[in-house]
Amino acid sequence: MVKGEFSWSQIFSYGGMPSSHTALATSLLITMGYFQGVSSPEFAIALIISIVIVKDAAGIRRKLGKQAQIINHLIKKLPDKEEYKFPILNERYGHTMTEILVGLLISVVSTYLLLNIIK
Repeated sequence: MVKGEFSWSQIFSYGGMPSSHTALATSLLITMGYFQGVSSPEFAIALIISIVIVKDAAGIRRKLGKQAQIINHLIKKLPDKEEYKFPILNERYGHTMTEILVGLLISVVSTYLLLNIIK
């Protein structure tokens, strides 16, 4: 994919704007709080799941993308007859804080709207 161009394959990949992982986890958290209450076991479980998902999206998977960039750079420095032996790694993993915050904002707004529609 050329930067700035649309690609269907990128929709189902990791990383990018906004963080759909954050949006889904936050929507689940808000919905559990709305229907079950913030002191319910369901809300507590949703909170823990949300924290794990967002931490993973911003932390571990973000670092995997950085490592992939470095490894790809090292592979390109190999002689041509050696370079082809190694696959080019996907560098698009994880989310920046901006992508996470936009996912959070979209989730809050869309969940609020949907909860008010079904009221």
